[in-house]
Amino acid sequence: MSEAPIDLLAIAAHPDDAELLCGGTLLRAAAQGYRTAILDLTAGETGTYGDADTRNAEALEAARILGLTGRYNAGLPDAALENTPATRAIVAGFIRRLRPRTVILHGPSTRHPDHRAASQLGYDACFIAGLRRAPVEGEPHRPAKVIFALSYLEPPVKPSFVVDITDVMERKLEAIFAYRSQFEGRTAAGDIFGGGRPLRDQILAHAAHYGSLIRAPYGEPYMTHETLRVDDVVALDVHSL
Repeated sequence: MSEAPIDLLAIAAHPDDAELLCGGTLLRAAAQGYRTAILDLTAGETGTYGDADTRNAEALEAARILGLTGRYNAGLPDAALENTPATRAIVAGFIRRLRPRTVILHGPSTRHPDHRAASQLGYDACFIAGLRRAPVEGEPHRPAKVIFALSYLEPPVKPSFVVDITDVMERKLEAIFAYRSQFEGRTAAGDIFGGGRPLRDQILAHAAHYGSLIRAPYGEPYMTHETLRVDDVVALDVHSL
């Protein structure tokens, strides 16, 4: 895989997390000509379904569907992910190596402990990677933007923005269901619940909700800690009334 700088990097706890959270955004970015990648922090080796080898094969197939430039794995322990100086240095090393412009992370409040740890770990590693004297291999680099994926989160966090994924929704579903060991025949997964409906229907319902906020069929929601800049208030999209 090429080591030229990545434009958009998703950092996720397990293989399949990025597909669920931001697969549509990754597909859109790739179609726009950006170099996209996923850094899985673990191999998902302690998951209830499948095994590490199966999930790795599924992850590679999903990466093909998403059109990724690269997919990487940090080799951290599944179900025991922690934000420590050692794990920050490992993740910061990947950030220096890949030199992403924008990073997508898990939302800060999720049910799975690994997801919560991955969110803060990824954020802190982005900062550490820019410190010249940090004990991290490679030249200093800090992403210009860090955004947090809010899909499926129950706490009422208002998105800073929503990406219209209508045109790539079916391909997002194809990438998700490349993980047959995890999702085939399921009615719930991770933070996705919905009264026993097939998982595909629940994913569509969530995406439809966020799409409705921008008057589109399907969307993926994100938040930023910082206020977003607008240069042209006359051209702002989404009607208010």
